[in-house]
Amino acid sequence: MPLQPKKNFTVQEATKKLEHYCAYQERCHQEAKQKLQGMNMIPEAIDVIIVHLLEHNYLNEARFAKTFVMGKFRIKKWGRRRLTHELKKKDVSKVNINQALAEIAETDYIEVFNDLAEKRAHSIKESDKSKKRKKLIDYLLYRGWESHLVYEKASDIIR
Repeated sequence: MPLQPKKNFTVQEATKKLEHYCAYQERCHQEAKQKLQGMNMIPEAIDVIIVHLLEHNYLNEARFAKTFVMGKFRIKKWGRRRLTHELKKKDVSKVNINQALAEIAETDYIEVFNDLAEKRAHSIKESDKSKKRKKLIDYLLYRGWESHLVYEKASDIIR
């Protein structure tokens, strides 16, 4: 079966497509731009469409950052360091990252961390205590939790 040539979109068609794309789920500027590049849009058209999406509130970096942070924190149980790193990869501004992280209550943050650490410690099948501690520490650091919390908790749980 021969490959279909890529469809060329008018600015209006691409705009409608991106409105649906952004309405379906919060998107950052970078994701919208990549989508348009994938549609073979020229840079001038991309700029026009991005401005349209911003003016009509389809794209909002602050809203994206807050949604991203709360979702990844609640569902994937990521710590602040991982959340910050992932948002920086998406070119989200430092101001929006800090505002989004401020939405997480400190009590919730510590509670989620403690629950995650306890559950993980119980699930690690390792008889050697130092290996078990290392596995727990590696797991929590990968998830983006602050190292002072991680090391303190690991020595509390695994003695």
